[in-house]
Amino acid sequence: MAQAFAKWFYESKEWRKCRNSFFRYKHGLCERCGGAGLIVHHKVRITQQNVHDANVTLNWDNLELLCQDCHNKEHMSKCNTNNEVMFDEDGNLIKK
Repeated sequence: MAQAFAKWFYESKEWRKCRNSFFRYKHGLCERCGGAGLIVHHKVRITQQNVHDANVTLNWDNLELLCQDCHNKEHMSKCNTNNEVMFDEDGNLIKK
């Protein structure tokens, strides 16, 4: 889920170019289930402290192409919810 401090990054030309190239490199397939990939996920979460660090934000070793379901599972496994919420296609947390 994009935080306000990272909005400029996700709207940047550098991120769009990196994201699109990575998506094509992974042939548009989710790296976990093989379904249709949708979200280029950062394995190390972007924070206020590392948002300007290209080794975190633009490094392909820190990226993973996920489908919506696998992305939701990734984030839901790291928070204490009762599965009443999920992420939409823009990475926003919404109620199911």
